[in-house]
Amino acid sequence: MSGYLTTDQKKVTAKTFLKMKQEGEKITMLTAYDFTTAGILDRAGVDCLLIGDSASNVVAGNENTIPITMDQMIYHARSVARATNRALVLCDMPFGSYQVSEEEGVRNAIRIIKEAEADAVKIEGGAELAPMIKHMVDIGVPVCGHLGLTPQSIHKFGGYGLRAKEDAEAAKLISDAKALEAAGCFAIVLEKVPAALAKRVSEEVSCPTIGIGAGNGCDGQVLVYADMLGMSHGFKPKFLRRYADLETVITDAVGNYCRDVKSGAFPSAEESY
Repeated sequence: MSGYLTTDQKKVTAKTFLKMKQEGEKITMLTAYDFTTAGILDRAGVDCLLIGDSASNVVAGNENTIPITMDQMIYHARSVARATNRALVLCDMPFGSYQVSEEEGVRNAIRIIKEAEADAVKIEGGAELAPMIKHMVDIGVPVCGHLGLTPQSIHKFGGYGLRAKEDAEAAKLISDAKALEAAGCFAIVLEKVPAALAKRVSEEVSCPTIGIGAGNGCDGQVLVYADMLGMSHGFKPKFLRRYADLETVITDAVGNYCRDVKSGAFPSAEESY
């Protein structure tokens, strides 16, 4: 079955990302955490499925991304990988899996590739991580960077506000992006930074940028699938566009099911053996 906007069923790789930027084709990315949803998103034609540590919020109900573990990320990533034929499967490295030492970070990246069968890993942080990222890339682990609002550093930032508004932080973000590019990152996520800055970064690095709350000048975009499908009406950031209202659809469907069971209308004779 061909994707909604693509007839090309060739597997998307890190190399494909670079080719898409060179050819001016925007990259589509959505999060996924389970087999069933991943299969639907993959068949719809999404270029990349991100097993985000946002599973900590969306799946487990935590207040932030910090509590989720390596084992939990591998569980979710393996489920997504099993359902995916075309999209690049990108897995976040969770908080604590790479901050202690380069050796531990590289070892955990290998775990994700081996045990989860993901295609690549994503890491939050700038130039300070460049040596570790280069080590990963050198041994064959594709790495996507992540700059701007980095949710694993939420306690340092003190909130989820816009990043790099001031000149000094903007200059550091540009420098960090170039360091990640030089280390071998095949893409960089830019989260919640001014659109003009994100556009400048996109123009100054050869690897693709994937924006979330970073304007239309990035080389691609990413959203949490549950947010863009309207599965919760409580989350309303400026950057979110809802493409469906599944909270209402699911609530109505479950309400109808409960009504039919209570009344005895389900199952009917035709639905019984």
